Amino acid sequence: MGAGAGGAQVAASLRQAGFAGSISLIHGEPGLPYQRPPLSKAYLLGRLEARKLLLRQEHWYAKQQVDLVLDRVVAVDRARRQVHLAGGGALPYDHLILATGSRNRELPVPGTHLDGVIGMRTRADADALASRVRGGVEVVVVGAGFIGLEFAAVAAARDASVQVLELADRPMARAVSEPTARFIRSAHESWGVRFDFGQALTAIDGEGHVAGVETSDGGRLPAELVVYGIGVVPETELAEEAGLAIENGIRVDDRLLTSDPDISAIGDAASFPSTHTGGRIRLESVQNAVDQARHVAARLMGASISYDALPWFWSDQGDLKIQIAGLAVPGDDTVELALPDPREKSILRFRGDRLVAVETVNRPGDHVLARRILGGTAGPSPVEASAPGFDLATWHASQGLVHTG
Repeated sequence: MGAGAGGAQVAASLRQAGFAGSISLIHGEPGLPYQRPPLSKAYLLGRLEARKLLLRQEHWYAKQQVDLVLDRVVAVDRARRQVHLAGGGALPYDHLILATGSRNRELPVPGTHLDGVIGMRTRADADALASRVRGGVEVVVVGAGFIGLEFAAVAAARDASVQVLELADRPMARAVSEPTARFIRSAHESWGVRFDFGQALTAIDGEGHVAGVETSDGGRLPAELVVYGIGVVPETELAEEAGLAIENGIRVDDRLLTSDPDISAIGDAASFPSTHTGGRIRLESVQNAVDQARHVAARLMGASISYDALPWFWSDQGDLKIQIAGLAVPGDDTVELALPDPREKSILRFRGDRLVAVETVNRPGDHVLARRILGGTAGPSPVEASAPGFDLATWHASQGLVHTG
């Protein structure tokens, strides 16, 4: 139930593992299932054609005997073990996997109905934006998170006039450390993006089409296009109506099973116990959805293991490749490595003496090493990382672990 990265991966992994039973993949949007990450980057820039956006080509579903159901689920009947479809009828299941994802958090202000106000989420959103973003257009971006900044970079590259409103005091405040945020801000400003931090949107005005926005300081900004990315809400309504346990998402155990042993949940919609934080978390990332999909497929094929994959994230903004391995929280310490190239960053995050995350910009090699180190038993200490000339590759090799690229 859900044919995004997670749902599609379950189907693929089951077939790869030799599963011979029937698989129904329910997709609630028109057309074939597609990737979401490129929508706000390469696809919007016209560098990725629509065919390459697809998760699988059409012939794959027939060859793998995956029944792609282009419909929407309106109810889950646990007693009869079936799901009811908006188009009528029902599909039976022996095991149901909820890969329902999330939806954009809506702007809680007047004027969101106006033409030109778009929340970047679907391929239809990206297609609508592609024809509107051009030189000289006044664009207001609400939210300086991953999606907002990816779109801002694209709009700036197309010579639009871009203003970003953000409630926090820096970009990507929930995701990265202050030094990384400062670096990202500087890059965007060099591209012509303007920031207004500590600022809330209070209203959108216009007649039929957006003409401007009002801000919490009483100001007004002209706008022909308002694009917002202020977080997402997990799609849990059908699970809740079916009586499944909900806790910041669909609650699952360490095997990704819900409170019903015949139903699993994965991806943005699932909250799960994390060995990396010691608590229950919900992650919004393709990596998490795909890793959880593989785990569920393996479990359905007989494996008996807990889910403990290392979280990692990425964002492409202009010529910046931002990658994060692990999970840090605001109180964690920061060690910034000295690098010769001013367009690169490697920042280590520590909780006490334990390395918990590594943030890199334009350092894919360090990111790969960080994932290996964080997935092991121990990493460098803050004292080691603070030593002059420290780098991850040398430290990794000194532990007797050879880096092969």
